[in-house]
Formats: sequence, structure tokens, C-alpha cells
Amino acid sequence: MVMSEEEKWVEVCNVKSLKNGEMLDFDQGSKKILVAKVGGNVYATDRICTHAYADLSTGIMNEEENTVTCPLHLSAFKLDTGSPQNLPAEEPIKTYKVKIQDNSIYIKLD
Repeated sequence: MVMSEEEKWVEVCNVKSLKNGEMLDFDQGSKKILVAKVGGNVYATDRICTHAYADLSTGIMNEEENTVTCPLHLSAFKLDTGSPQNLPAEEPIKTYKVKIQDNSIYIKLD
């Protein structure tokens, strides 16, 4: 993993290691991040459900709806906006900007 101090872009993985319909879990310091690829687009969000401490990378991705569903209480979150789609979750998960450069996937951390 490479981080540029001035821009805070973090290299997550090679583009070829993330296929359509797949999710990867990624840790950077105390941040737990989910990286998912749907329809050729790559998304990055916080990996922990905002309702209860559950790891979304062990949940189910719905490619048609562009969501990931929490394995604990089945709240779904939009991968592009982080917005919850059903209860019990009411708070969105954080999303991160993604770029692909030199065959690598990078996310921008705050």
C-alpha cells in the first residue's frame, strides 16, 4: 500500500484482482473499508454497518440495486452514496473517492 502524504490516495489493489460482483475488505490504520466492483465501476465505503457493529464485507452484494446488505440485521446500503435503503439502519455509511491509475485501484482518505 502506498500513500501520498499530500493527496492521501491509498493504493488498495491491482485492478485485475477485483472482478465484477466481488468485494474486498481493506484496513488502513483504524479505518475498515469495503471495496466493491459493480458493472465496471469501483466503489469504496466504510466496512462497518452504522446500525450495529457488523462487517459488510461478509454481507451480500446486490449488483442490480448497487447495494451491500449487512449480514447481521439485513439493512442494505447504496455503494455509490452510502445511504441506507431499509431499517434498522438509519445512518449512511461513509463513501470514498476512487481512482484507477497504472492498473491499480486507489481510494482517497480524509
